[in-house]
Amino acid sequence: MVLEEELDLTKNLIDKELHNLFEGKFGYQDRIFESIKYSLFTGGKRIRPILLLKICELFRGNYHTAMPFALAIEMIHTYSLIHDDLPAMDDDDFRRGKLTNHKVFGEAIAILSGDGLLNLAFETMLDYSLKNSNTLDEYKRNIRAAYEIARYAGIFGMIGGQVVDLLSNEINMDNDKLMYMYEAKTAALIQASVVAGTILGEGDEDDIQRMREFGLYLGLAYQIRDDILDEKEDRLVDKVTYLSFNKLDKAKKMVNHLSQKAFEILNYYEDRDVEFLTKLVEFLVHRDY
Repeated sequence: MVLEEELDLTKNLIDKELHNLFEGKFGYQDRIFESIKYSLFTGGKRIRPILLLKICELFRGNYHTAMPFALAIEMIHTYSLIHDDLPAMDDDDFRRGKLTNHKVFGEAIAILSGDGLLNLAFETMLDYSLKNSNTLDEYKRNIRAAYEIARYAGIFGMIGGQVVDLLSNEINMDNDKLMYMYEAKTAALIQASVVAGTILGEGDEDDIQRMREFGLYLGLAYQIRDDILDEKEDRLVDKVTYLSFNKLDKAKKMVNHLSQKAFEILNYYEDRDVEFLTKLVEFLVHRDY
């Protein structure tokens, strides 16, 4: 199966489960469900939940066990986008070719929708863990996966990176601070996805550490590739990126270096089927859009 077909197939499975999650949800708070679904189903490649599922599969886990955590990752990612677009943050009017959430539903509902998605993400993971853990080991793995996702999504991860981004004009941004921001703001949720997937499979502590590094390399390469693709637009708005401190040629070399480190980790598992993951990394770090 070619990469695009498998991506679409897995994305459709995730979308189906996301739709099921909101099936029959109604009441006086209907407006928030309308707002959440507007952002949750407005495009999006579902890369993070796909990574979680595929990494879990790599470590001999299964989609049924991992799916609630994959849905949680996508809900957290979507909440972060809703909040990032707000006037107090990035103040964006469009995302994925459509009006941003607050432009359609207002700032108050957008804030509550993001809050709602974040809470629902943990409700989904914990509900599954409490009802479906058949052994103590399985229960511990489920709770640890939820903890890792919480840690990477919080002030020591994604939120911390967003803070550095917001304060970039006050803290004399340099290359080191920028790389910290990229590690926290972009790579963290990718790390959360692959680490949680490893835990939910049969990965041991060495596997978990390797996947932490894999997620970091992939996340940084993905972000720097973004900077390369958006070079002209970013320069027009004076946005601080990797290219603010490094030349284009060095940026391309860094993407290649980071992606090579990610490939080396996948090659450690060459006795397993890593073809899809290898193709996915190649696509993400060398994409043209």
